[in-house]
Amino acid sequence: MQFEGAMLEYRLQKGKDKFEPIYYYTNIDLPQILTRRECEFFIKEGKTYKQLSSAIEDELFVIYVELYEETAMEMQELLCEGIKLEIRELSTSKNHPLITFEYMANHLDILSMIGSIYTYIEDKEWERDSAEIDEDRGVYVLYVTPTGYMLAT
Repeated sequence: MQFEGAMLEYRLQKGKDKFEPIYYYTNIDLPQILTRRECEFFIKEGKTYKQLSSAIEDELFVIYVELYEETAMEMQELLCEGIKLEIRELSTSKNHPLITFEYMANHLDILSMIGSIYTYIEDKEWERDSAEIDEDRGVYVLYVTPTGYMLAT
């Protein structure tokens, strides 16, 4: 495999064309890198970063970010079998209510969900808005909005 020794670095925008490395991951597999790259937002140490772009430099994957907001750091959830994916309704006024969650076996399963435009939950169609990885809580979050379409049963 070409990217067996792949590494990931997050770089923070510090000026018009200036970026500073802020987080570096050496023990990370390609599916996790690709899943993180699909996320528009990245939360770590109470800071939310918004992805600007991404690149590959040999075996170094780079995600360029800007600081989006700072909040109190949330506690990591109890570890369970698998990787947690929350699906939340995009609604600031309702504090992004949780629609459902599940534990997935691997990052490719997470990528399959967050990379889809439409998701169906209890026959109701939801459209993808954005996704985030929240390292503070140890979860991925998919934000969706209802389309009003219902699957025929």
